[in-house]
Amino acid sequence: MALPGTGRATSPTPSALPPLEMELHVTRRKVHVAGRRGEGYCVNGQMPGPVLRWQEGREVCIHVHNHMDEPTSLHWHGIRLPSDQDGVPGLSFAGIPAGGKFTYSFPVLQSGTYWYHSHMGHQESAGLYGALIIDPAGESPLPTADRDHTILLSDWSDVSAEQIVANLKMQDDYYNFRQRSMASLPEESRRAGGLLPALKSRLQWSRMRMSATDISDVSGVIYTYLMNGESPAQGWSGLFRPGERVCLRVINAAAMTLFDVRIPGLEMQVVEADGNPVVPVPVDEFRIAPGETYVVMVTPQEARPYTIFAQSEDRTGHARGTLTPRLGLLGDVPPMDPRPVRGMVDMGMAMPMMAGMKNMAGMAMPPVLQRTPADEIDDPGPPPLNVENQNIAAHPVERVGSPGDGLEGTGRRVLAYSDLVALRPPPDQRPPSREIILHLTGNMERYIWGFNGRKYSESGPIHLARGERVRFTVINDTMMEHPLHLHGLWSELENGADDQHRPLKHTVISQPGSRMSVLVTADAPGVWAYHCHLMYHMQTGMFREVVIS
Repeated sequence: MALPGTGRATSPTPSALPPLEMELHVTRRKVHVAGRRGEGYCVNGQMPGPVLRWQEGREVCIHVHNHMDEPTSLHWHGIRLPSDQDGVPGLSFAGIPAGGKFTYSFPVLQSGTYWYHSHMGHQESAGLYGALIIDPAGESPLPTADRDHTILLSDWSDVSAEQIVANLKMQDDYYNFRQRSMASLPEESRRAGGLLPALKSRLQWSRMRMSATDISDVSGVIYTYLMNGESPAQGWSGLFRPGERVCLRVINAAAMTLFDVRIPGLEMQVVEADGNPVVPVPVDEFRIAPGETYVVMVTPQEARPYTIFAQSEDRTGHARGTLTPRLGLLGDVPPMDPRPVRGMVDMGMAMPMMAGMKNMAGMAMPPVLQRTPADEIDDPGPPPLNVENQNIAAHPVERVGSPGDGLEGTGRRVLAYSDLVALRPPPDQRPPSREIILHLTGNMERYIWGFNGRKYSESGPIHLARGERVRFTVINDTMMEHPLHLHGLWSELENGADDQHRPLKHTVISQPGSRMSVLVTADAPGVWAYHCHLMYHMQTGMFREVVIS
């Protein structure tokens, strides 16, 4: 019998050991980051919180003490558990009151690299997060490593989250200090193939009342980018010996920042995505969105420092760390890539079918999929599960690193979602019985985000029948990436792989002007959150409830 959602052929053997007990204490205090003083949230006196280590097949009991004068919560990101242990106040539990205590208790049904964070107000964006590593019950599916380092990326500002959102509502490009100008016109003309195409592009964006350089809502203008809580001035350091295989567990705990990560001079082998092992992929660089996790293997041969370089998607800043044979050595920091400028192709307005074909070059087409007529209404309810299916064409394969986002033209091998091939088959091989179509929408002038033109307060739940197999198709009608996180369930990414090798993810990037789809098995009853993991998008409306009964 397969363990629901783990991708394993058999359940892990129950541990004979007693439950693993942990005591976590949540506090709020003034912190200093990169010379700036602000309000921060700590777990056991640390920001970020301590790295938690669990074991698959063992029960955990986490006693969380709230020492603050405000409620809090902890959400176990990507973890399969009962809905009342998921840690989302107002959905699955009441939250941890000021001065109160709550004990999370559940069996650990999976292994891999994950993280935890608050799901209360703006606490996560002010430091209430930490890494979570789960050791497998048996032999590890990952290659053996001589060393193991965790790399937690985040963004930090001494400006409160409330003030940042207020500024964005007042002016949507408040933090976009890299607008097009006369000085940038020569470079735009070179990229566009002449002055007239460049001017035409500017006119098109002006008519849409959009900025082609508005890549990130919040930028390095006010953010300091951190690696394991350390600013770029010195950064975090991890040791190695030449010839050792080093495992790097990379987690993006940022509130609003997508990072492009590379280690100049070292090839990386991607071996795990969102806690699930994949066939190793050699890359020079990968993009990681808030909520995502990747595990990469590197083998430094020289006794010298190597810089771990994580530049923000909009190229306004970077986080920095060092792999070093001895502490005190720092590697060179490479220059940041040119600022990205979006084009019409990025918005799905310039022959999207051709753009899709470009991304599918050299790839095998996925098999024909089956579905019933799609639900494209705001509150889809579960139809009977035995409705006759109809054949449809497969959706275009989507690539992380679309034209205009700054990843093309570098000569580096950049990870694409289409490169992810699951090392073990997904647990549910059934075709979906229906398709739920969701549009990602936003009103930049009012800074309101949502699904299907509605913010959370105007939307009802998405109802799924227990055991139902559905396809979620997401159409991004905005000019921003949206990392979508579905709590409690796996999202089986339709990336061109066959039925046996589609990767399981808990957070999936939706590209601007794109269409992408995931398969979901509703095998966990309860009320679950589904939202964009850009915190200010979630908090201003891009959030839905998924109810399984």
